[in-house]
Amino acid sequence: MPYRPPLVPYETFVADPPDLPVRSPGEQGADDVLRAEVVGTDPHGVTLRATCASGRTLVARIEAAGDGILRVRLADDLRVRSRSARATTLTRPAPHPAEVTVDDAYARVDAGGAVAEIRLDPWGLRFLGPDGRLLVATDGGTRDISGRRRTLPLGRSTLDGEPVAWHESFVAPGDERFVGFGEKFTPLDKRGQRPLMWNFDAFGGESDRSHKNVPFYLSDRGYGVLVDSGLPVQFDVCASTHSSVQVLVPDDLLDYYVLAGPTPAEILDRLDALTGRPYLPPRWAFGAWISSGFFPDSEQRVRERARTIRARDIPCDVLHLDCYWQVAGRWSELRWDERAFPDPAGMLKDLAEQGFRVCLWMNPYLMTDSPLYADAEAAGYFLRRPDGGTYVADTWHGSYPVCAIVDLTNPAAVRWFQGLLRPLLAQGVAVFKTDFAEAVPADAVAHNGMTGVELHNVYALLFNDVVADVTEEVAGHRTVWARSSYLGGQRHSAQWSGDVNATWPGMASTLRGGLSHGLSGVPFWSHDTGGFHGTPEPDLYVRWTQFGALSPLVRLHGTTSRLPWDFPPEAERHAVAALRLRYRLLPYLWSVAVDAARTGSPMMRALLLDTPGDPTAWTTDLQYRLGADLLVAPVLDPSGQRAVYLPEGDDWLDAATGHRHAGGRHLRVSAPLDRLPLYVRHGALVPVVAPAPTVTEGPFRDVTLVSWGGTDAVTVVRDPDGDTTVTAVRDGDTLRVRVDGPLDVRRVAVVGDDPPRRVVLDGQPAAVSPFEPWFGDGDAPGGGVADLV
Repeated sequence: MPYRPPLVPYETFVADPPDLPVRSPGEQGADDVLRAEVVGTDPHGVTLRATCASGRTLVARIEAAGDGILRVRLADDLRVRSRSARATTLTRPAPHPAEVTVDDAYARVDAGGAVAEIRLDPWGLRFLGPDGRLLVATDGGTRDISGRRRTLPLGRSTLDGEPVAWHESFVAPGDERFVGFGEKFTPLDKRGQRPLMWNFDAFGGESDRSHKNVPFYLSDRGYGVLVDSGLPVQFDVCASTHSSVQVLVPDDLLDYYVLAGPTPAEILDRLDALTGRPYLPPRWAFGAWISSGFFPDSEQRVRERARTIRARDIPCDVLHLDCYWQVAGRWSELRWDERAFPDPAGMLKDLAEQGFRVCLWMNPYLMTDSPLYADAEAAGYFLRRPDGGTYVADTWHGSYPVCAIVDLTNPAAVRWFQGLLRPLLAQGVAVFKTDFAEAVPADAVAHNGMTGVELHNVYALLFNDVVADVTEEVAGHRTVWARSSYLGGQRHSAQWSGDVNATWPGMASTLRGGLSHGLSGVPFWSHDTGGFHGTPEPDLYVRWTQFGALSPLVRLHGTTSRLPWDFPPEAERHAVAALRLRYRLLPYLWSVAVDAARTGSPMMRALLLDTPGDPTAWTTDLQYRLGADLLVAPVLDPSGQRAVYLPEGDDWLDAATGHRHAGGRHLRVSAPLDRLPLYVRHGALVPVVAPAPTVTEGPFRDVTLVSWGGTDAVTVVRDPDGDTTVTAVRDGDTLRVRVDGPLDVRRVAVVGDDPPRRVVLDGQPAAVSPFEPWFGDGDAPGGGVADLV
């Protein structure tokens, strides 16, 4: 269970997870696998009869599930699947040829990039790289000086003769580091923590509660572990004992994968090969989203916001309307409040003509005061209680009326629910914010017979699938703006961090959550810029907008206004400047996004992703790389000062000054309010465009290529319509640039302390003009711009 602080009231959640039993002193119940014998081999793996301490036998299977991917199962019957599989499939392993060898003492399954070495008696399992290097070994069980059990090795535990959980343990060297587990707001290295795979309303996003759990972690030793179960899997990451990672799975079998790297990027690529590739949102989604806020709204106010945004030249592509587009007290019936919005079709048409798309808030709950409730309840469209009655739950934690939860395992309920969404999309709504979906109670009963425990985590996947399907049917894309998710949720783009407090520490914990989620295979992530709960002080609003503008996606949203003009003029000026910088960087950001969809590597990258051999990178969790070439260090307190670590392996140029710094060192920096610490990798070639009110349709035009350092370099600018390779060669005082591909590069800018005197672009000389600074109104960094003539 998540940590419960003492001496304060326990915050009851309508969908708390069930506790696994705690043993009484001396009570037994764990049945460990002691030895095994091979009962069969095939071209993919080996099947074994495993004998437990009780004398009971189980069936084990170890097989290749892809190059460098090994699957391990333990069950009474290998035909069994996770109980969550009745709702959705979490992994899709492909049969993969393996080299299988067996002798009297050992069996080996070689999956190319990884090898499983099985010791038959006594039982032991090691995973090796193709070079024979040990990746990880299972823990055969640890006991202390008094003979008391400290770890649970491979096996199954029972209570009163009934199975309660399967378990496995892995040996953890004292300096091994572990990251992942979904969107976790705790420190990035999870050593010493106990991640629980149970989706919560995170209540501020500053604890171990998480909206988005992913039963996966990766290690700095060059491997990852993925557990295929939608039930409340528990990980004990060297918390009970410093030397072991333990996994408890309260399901009908133990089913896990070991994914070899050796790099984190390769592990994430294999993770997404197993669980699905990320969905690339349309390009307009990478523009700014500006919200009405969580307070009463109207058509008149929406129109006025749109006019003001354009009049003040604030870049924006999406206007988000939160709960109050519907009648208060009748959420989420998915019908306009006709008094507040008398002409929604006309409003949507006018907004589209101004270049805006509209996002509407919704969730999968229906308040019982809605006129739709009685008929839907009679039709059986909601989850039930064990006695057969409709499950009416306090999904809003006492702050709003109780709700019924749409039963998305019922095909008729899905058709009804999509029938409420379809007319809105046909009317001109572009996208939905899919809020909540963490509140399936443990004792609920679904149409397909699943219990609430079995459905709870994967319900978020069903919800976003249903909304994405109907959105694609009408609007031609599958984008959502989702709060909750689970394993495989990278198919639902985008996701945001939930209702964080509008405080400086809240911004820091949000950043940690985004890095953790990115290392769990989900690249398209965002947060409530400015914080959700409360009103940010002006400096915090600016700093959070700078962070948001350099996040994968950006949305300004909160319980009070996050509109730039509702803050002092200086704060508005700096916040809007940050958004304009984002729009200038769109060719670069889009290229990073396309690469993320292809590979699973996040856009917002923990430093360890690109420099896994740098030990400091595994513990640095309050800064990140945006793509490979930009290093972003948001300011996290009112002083404007912070420590910045520059990863080893490259030199870095300060984007504001052009000063060059060696990698592998720490800096103490002070950032004026008009900028955040931003560094560019020496040798980077960054495509930019002039800022515009909206993201342009079609190919980027009139692109300036910024060479940071004016040195030899090659980059690939990615696009679904065709990649472009850009090559720069320094030849004395001349920088020669060749563009191979469709990108419309017209100019080359050079930043650094040794700029060339001449630029030749695709064989033609270019005239030099001043470089346009990325920040403020100050002088440009050293260098200049070459215009194609």
